[in-house]
Amino acid sequence: MTGLAVEENVRRYRAIASLCRQAAAFRPLQRCSLLAQANEWEHRAVAELEGHFSGSVTPFERPCAERLQGTTGRESIRREAYSEE
Repeated sequence: MTGLAVEENVRRYRAIASLCRQAAAFRPLQRCSLLAQANEWEHRAVAELEGHFSGSVTPFERPCAERLQGTTGRESIRREAYSEE
């Protein structure tokens, strides 16, 4: 799937999630169900993005990917400082 198609899908999923949240504000009896649906659509959007970008991390993006995996900037700076000594 091309990047433009993924972008369009994500835009649609997030628009649907937004509509669910708006409807939840005006329909108190269905609020829980609508918010659950909004959450599901947001997860679909994230899954779509993750599916598109998995395995395509460039060297420039690698520090960002490390941060997302739990390595903070301070830890990497600290490691570099100790490795130079």
